[in-house]
Amino acid sequence: MAFSALAACSAGPSNRPVIAVHGGDEESAQAAAPTGPREIPPLDEYDRNALDWADCTDATRLRMGDTAPAGSSTYECARVNVRLDAPSRPGRGTLGIAVLRVGTGASPLVVVGDPGGEPGTLKAARLAASLPASVLSTFTLIGVDRRGTGKSDGVQCVPDLARVGIVESDPASETQDALLEDIGRASQECVLDLENRLTAVDSWRTAADLEQLRDKLGVAHLNALGVGDGSKVLTLYASRYPDRIGRMVFDGAPDPTLDSQGVAESRAVAAESTFEAFGKDCVVRSCPLGADATGRFTALLSKLRVKPLRGNDFDLTPGTATVAVLAGLADRAAWPALADALVAAEGGDGAKLGDLIRSYVVERDDNPPRLDAGLITGCNDTVVRIPPERVATITQDWRGKHPLFGAYFARQLLSCGPFPVPQPAKVPQLTSAPPIVVVTTSGDPVTPQSGSERAAQALPAGIAIGWQGAGHSAIPVSACATAAATEFLVNGTTPTSGTVCPP
Repeated sequence: MAFSALAACSAGPSNRPVIAVHGGDEESAQAAAPTGPREIPPLDEYDRNALDWADCTDATRLRMGDTAPAGSSTYECARVNVRLDAPSRPGRGTLGIAVLRVGTGASPLVVVGDPGGEPGTLKAARLAASLPASVLSTFTLIGVDRRGTGKSDGVQCVPDLARVGIVESDPASETQDALLEDIGRASQECVLDLENRLTAVDSWRTAADLEQLRDKLGVAHLNALGVGDGSKVLTLYASRYPDRIGRMVFDGAPDPTLDSQGVAESRAVAAESTFEAFGKDCVVRSCPLGADATGRFTALLSKLRVKPLRGNDFDLTPGTATVAVLAGLADRAAWPALADALVAAEGGDGAKLGDLIRSYVVERDDNPPRLDAGLITGCNDTVVRIPPERVATITQDWRGKHPLFGAYFARQLLSCGPFPVPQPAKVPQLTSAPPIVVVTTSGDPVTPQSGSERAAQALPAGIAIGWQGAGHSAIPVSACATAAATEFLVNGTTPTSGTVCPP
């Protein structure tokens, strides 16, 4: 999930999404919004035949590649036509959104993820293999490839050389010129290629897509699981359609209180802390990195700085190695593989580290590169553009304060510079809502725990469940957090806010 972090950090916090288009549906939703405390809504049965579902089991397993979960789950896929609603053509145009369903439950549970992470359809397929059986008998998981990602008319506009150049860029470089040139190429080509679609790929409109999906499914409330940045989309949904909030769980949530620079630095701090936890885990497991994971990693970067390891699609440079490590840190289950990949790179084999980020850089297993959608969504979600001269100063400062990842996150602040600046939407204030469970993770390098806690506090009835583990997302990794979320979703049992789950 490294590029979900990259895009969000370069774009900064998105508590002011772009271009509010107030259609009749939204206005009526606001007029009907209740006031005061809200009860957890009942579960509704959905219309299983509302969409043109077709079996897509083999195609979905192909998209997941070698990491497809074991088991006999079957998947069905469909498409939903939603309003494109570009700023230049408000309320007009259409866009195809890909959805996948798995499970036998009568109620839908929509799964929304990070724009630069694994598409929501695949995330739902994986969750179905690991969530408690009661979830799959109560709900049908509906994974959504949010606009611009996966099979939802996915955006793929960044030139291959520019995409590779962005990822290969060395965070320790004394000059930003090459990175700025690649970002400029990306912006120029995406503006030309996507035209009206470019400025319509954002979280504000993704929230409206979910409302159209809810309506098509024929249910009164949207039940949903948001992972990382997907939680921000659900927060916007709750603000726009408060009377349609169902049972919602946020598994990690962006900090709504910090500016772009603050968000980037908080992620640098969290990534350093997570790498420290990774190093301690190595010692406990007697992993091949030994007792000095930090020293071995920094030595590898120095070695790659002198002689990169050549690859078929991209080279293993200090930049790609850094992004690969961030991707590995975000996936707790991948820590053993990350340690093995670092040792292999020390020996001259960069393929294993490269595999950790290949899906972000190149088209793979019938999925478009994830960098493009993450970059565009992040830049459309913020009006902030930080001048290169200022970024250079920040980079120098963070290089000293956060030696492993500070320079990397600082340089991501350049990413939105040449992209069009959106006009901020006026987000309706959410003053009343049923309980929403926010699961935080102490070692989350993508949505740091402190920011997720503040996201819970900003909700009218936010309930924070803290997992003391590490990685991006606690469900289903933490049995404790998963049990609390399951009880809330299935039985409407509200957990105690402030509950702490062990590592």
